[in-house]
Amino acid sequence: MKAKIHPKYYPEARVTCACGNRWSTGATLPEIKVDLCSACHPFFTGEQRIVDTAGQVDRFMKRLERTAGSAEQIKIQQEAQHRAAQQERIARRRGDT
Repeated sequence: MKAKIHPKYYPEARVTCACGNRWSTGATLPEIKVDLCSACHPFFTGEQRIVDTAGQVDRFMKRLERTAGSAEQIKIQQEAQHRAAQQERIARRRGDT
């Protein structure tokens, strides 16, 4: 093992979660800050909660709302075209055209 290339090891490094939970562990940093832990993560708590630190969920929801309206309009147009095509086929069968 080479000398003086390894980081310093802290056997009692403090880990602090955004929810306020704290514990000690061994690490190469004296203090570690995390966003989620087993005390607040939805998988462990059973809660459905969205953690949004950068507004990504809000942007996605706005984009979804914009596309949902246009998707509905496209669907309505496709249904109208389908109905018109059906009426045209029925008219051809009857000999109206």
